[in-house]
Amino acid sequence: MNRTGSLYIEKDSIFHRLEGSIKFIMLIAWTVFIFMFMDLRIFVPMTILGFITLKMAKIPFKSIKPLVIFVIVFTIMNTIFLILITPEYGSELAGTYTKFISMGSRSLTYETMFFALTLAMKYLSILPITMLFIFTTHPSKFASSLNKVGVSYKVAYSVSIALRYIPDVKEEMKNIINAQEARGVSFNKKDAKLFKRLRNYIVILIPLVISSLNRVEVVSNAMELRGFGRNKKRTWYNRKPFDRNDFILLGISILFIVAGVYFKNNVFMKFWYPF
Repeated sequence: MNRTGSLYIEKDSIFHRLEGSIKFIMLIAWTVFIFMFMDLRIFVPMTILGFITLKMAKIPFKSIKPLVIFVIVFTIMNTIFLILITPEYGSELAGTYTKFISMGSRSLTYETMFFALTLAMKYLSILPITMLFIFTTHPSKFASSLNKVGVSYKVAYSVSIALRYIPDVKEEMKNIINAQEARGVSFNKKDAKLFKRLRNYIVILIPLVISSLNRVEVVSNAMELRGFGRNKKRTWYNRKPFDRNDFILLGISILFIVAGVYFKNNVFMKFWYPF
């Protein structure tokens, strides 16, 4: 966390200089493009391209490491549940059936394993552009740019507050974990098995939600006392005009969507299984 109270990291890169609304459009275009397909040949190069953009943005790995770990753990768990619940779903998509192992009355197929790998890469390919948006976008500048493109300043300001309070929620979670550890609850792999640790993490959600609701009440009362929402329009301290790079990246984002529609209808039309 930095002095802005958000995950924003101040650096000098082309992505930091972009308007917040342009980066938001890039994020939407990238996500829509990814969700059009179920093809590993798309997801692998998109993941590589995404991490190249993170490198260009000069984001240190230690800053994104917790998010990377969280997404990888979530992806692994999702893959396990997918295999256990629908072990033959990949065969239905691929149109072929190649048995790997028996699972009671059903069998896990090679097609399902490849589908699980493809789905995991689909999630991972969205991760870099999401982190690029979060770590290179100042909350206030993003709110003002959203308002500039027609979004209500009330909605824009709500988004700004959400971005600012992500680190606070993270810090509150650490405090709750420390308090629970002082009471003997185990969160380290040396002290408890995996499923017990997962159950203990679920326990801390209740105090975390209560703490977050209390924080929301305090912020809403403070904004109400300051007359927020009384006027139909407001001015912004942080606002910059669109420049050439903004229009170039906007054009690339639009081309991304157009190219995605073309490839979806003509090239990568269904789940790709190479074997």
